[in-house]
Amino acid sequence: MSTLVKHPAFKVSKAVIPVAGLGTRFLPATKAMPKEMLPIVDKPVIQYVVEEAVAAGLVDLLMITGRNKNTLENHFDRVAELEHVLATKGDDQKLFKVQQSSQLADIHYTRQGDPKGLGHAILRAKSHVGEHSFAVFLGDDIIDERDPLMAKMLSLHEETGDNVIALMEVPADQISLYGCASVDQISENTARVTGLVEKPEIGEAPSNLAVIGRYVLRHEMFEILEKTEPGRGGEIQLTDALQVAAKHPEKAGGVRAVIFKGRRYDTGDKLDFIKATIKIASDREDIGPDLKSWLKQYADTI
Repeated sequence: MSTLVKHPAFKVSKAVIPVAGLGTRFLPATKAMPKEMLPIVDKPVIQYVVEEAVAAGLVDLLMITGRNKNTLENHFDRVAELEHVLATKGDDQKLFKVQQSSQLADIHYTRQGDPKGLGHAILRAKSHVGEHSFAVFLGDDIIDERDPLMAKMLSLHEETGDNVIALMEVPADQISLYGCASVDQISENTARVTGLVEKPEIGEAPSNLAVIGRYVLRHEMFEILEKTEPGRGGEIQLTDALQVAAKHPEKAGGVRAVIFKGRRYDTGDKLDFIKATIKIASDREDIGPDLKSWLKQYADTI
């Protein structure tokens, strides 16, 4: 059995997390609070994403922010007064949770400025990333810690030198909500991406494989993004730039995919956000048993 060689040149140490969206689907809750700070039980969505990056070995993180995102930055900063109160009370458990968020990673921030799309937001990371490959985590997606995804994507990138995206099968009537990929050479949940299209019309999608919010990109993708014209919605689409890489691998490497079959929670939609909260809460040891019991009782009343 042959062993694939990992190339040090494609070792990834930095991650980019775009969090500049307005969160209009969650108004009025997001009028003064970033959507990424909405809590799933007792942790904001963004902390789940940061913890996932750290678990994959990425501790140099750049968040691409927008207006009214100060709350997000404060969450990952120390709050000396609160820590002092908890320490004085001897509440070590809560003190640990408060301190944990400020000790997770080395987090940097820069603003997107004009809201010109995901591709434009990622371009804002160019000076921080430099001439290195990097990972991208979208804040709307939570990947269950029991089903690690990014580690597999990083490994595939090191082995091939190609850009890597995450794909997931979705019902045919939902593919128009996502970027969609056509693939070949499918083997052990990986594939070569031959084409991508952003939010295709139902019936025109090349597959039911949806692009979900995890990427590993070569630094050459910045050059492609700089030349990418606004696409769907008048925005600079990362999907369009990846389409160029897939068709012209000599420019920035080709595109490969990890086909994810684990647990993913979409927190960008109200109904899915509620489902995510229930699923994650149900699996917790402290409140899960009581919640499951109540859910069964409640289900009998509707």
